[in-house]
Amino acid sequence: MVSLDNAVIIRLEKNGERFEIFVDPKLAAEYRKGKQIELSDLLAAFDVFKDGRKGDVQSEDALKKAFGTTDFDSIAKEILIKGELHLTTEQRRRAMEDKRNKIVQYISQNYVDPRTGAPHPPKRVELAMEEARVTIDPMKSAESQIDDIVKKLRPIIPLKYEVVRVGIKVPAQHAGRAYGLIKEFGIKKEEWLNDGSLVAVVEIAPGLQSVLYDKLNKLTHGDVQTKVLKEGGIA
Repeated sequence: MVSLDNAVIIRLEKNGERFEIFVDPKLAAEYRKGKQIELSDLLAAFDVFKDGRKGDVQSEDALKKAFGTTDFDSIAKEILIKGELHLTTEQRRRAMEDKRNKIVQYISQNYVDPRTGAPHPPKRVELAMEEARVTIDPMKSAESQIDDIVKKLRPIIPLKYEVVRVGIKVPAQHAGRAYGLIKEFGIKKEEWLNDGSLVAVVEIAPGLQSVLYDKLNKLTHGDVQTKVLKEGGIA
């Protein structure tokens, strides 16, 4: 069950009455997209409210007239699908800040300056978003807003979507543990050599190169070979 401190209100107005339930905003959004989620996992209270902020519970008579039933699950599902999500000022601010950070991180990691081939630092992306007067919609996912934001940023900073192919060779004594790490970054090709060493290729965002190299060097104590590949190479 969701904590009320982290819940938001979904409100449905029907027959001149207001019906509200408290839900987890992320799970409610996924539920509305068709994902199978138990009501007990996304609800913060098992009541239908007339005014959730005041704690005023709706009457059974009002529920019966509006929904034709007093069955909580049936009513909650209709409110979830048809109702409007309402955030407090603080919830809206937190949601916007969280999505802004995700968008900045994504652009910094996945887009490069085509003039240099280098990623834009997060601070540069942030400043460009301010200059472009980008507005973050707290009700939409960060992913769904990226394309429009990139279009607004391109007149300010050059952006090109790019992935980097990295060839990796790990000696036998580290290959087993390194394989699990490399797999996290998405292995495109792999080959186990006769001596037990591992050769692999990953395709990653430019901004993740240093993360991959740092983790590999730490795991293998520097006993690893990496190389940026042209299309078609394996190592």
